[in-house]
Amino acid sequence: MGVGACAAMATAGAALFVSHETIPGSRAIAPPLEAPSGMVYVPGGTTRIGTNAGGPDEQPVFPADVGPFFMDVAPVTVARFRTFVHATAHVTSAERAGDAGVLDARTGMWTLVPGATWHHPLGSDGPAAPDDHPVTQVSWHDATAYARWAGKRLPTEIEWEHAARGATDARGQYPWGTESPTGANGRHHANIWQGTFPAHNTAADGFLLTSAVGTFGANALGLTDLAGNVWEWTDSWFRSYHDRERPFTPDARSERVQRGGSFLCHEDYCHGYRVSARSHSTPETALFHVGFRLVQDTARR
Repeated sequence: MGVGACAAMATAGAALFVSHETIPGSRAIAPPLEAPSGMVYVPGGTTRIGTNAGGPDEQPVFPADVGPFFMDVAPVTVARFRTFVHATAHVTSAERAGDAGVLDARTGMWTLVPGATWHHPLGSDGPAAPDDHPVTQVSWHDATAYARWAGKRLPTEIEWEHAARGATDARGQYPWGTESPTGANGRHHANIWQGTFPAHNTAADGFLLTSAVGTFGANALGLTDLAGNVWEWTDSWFRSYHDRERPFTPDARSERVQRGGSFLCHEDYCHGYRVSARSHSTPETALFHVGFRLVQDTARR
């Protein structure tokens, strides 16, 4: 089982809460197409992917032409995933394996916890996942199964970064711009790790684990939870940007890209909540800080 670079746990809700507050400094974009319910229109354009100020896997920066698409406002919640499971009798990768990945806060080590699933992400003895939190302990295979049922698909990592940059090639390192995650007047922009990782999380943002989707507001496009809370699966295979034009044949060791960072991310550890940051795990991996959101092609409308 591969383990991604940071962390965030999840659960989801019958009522999808989305803040109508726009992150300060962002510029509202009027959509030319009406989006399906629970989604927003992401205009096409050219975005420079990556950053020269990041890690080696975020370099070199390259321009990407991206077509328009619709994107889920927020990560898929526990409640929405439960609807899918009830409709399809889907059995997740973690349920088949009998365990899934959880970070042990006492040791700072990852462990496979028996009974950890999408509905009890810390294990069978842990609390149930809240309905309005992002669903976690779902593998890439589970995410794609949900996508087929929903008539959508996972975004590519280029689409994800294009949307996180507001579809305008904004060069701030965060979805809200350049301000620290703990902004002016102590206003928090994201659910991330505060304190010293992994020894102590002060939970100054109000959360030790996942938070309800939409808690920290939306970017100019209306997208929430693009930084922190949970890493999000994409459809892209993880490989160096240097190799992006070269032929690639995945094998059993190949990993899929995750974007967005999680509640476990700390600036001194992974800083994964930057728009250019990348994590990765094998497709069968289920972790308590990884979820997903979906996109839909505009041609379907």
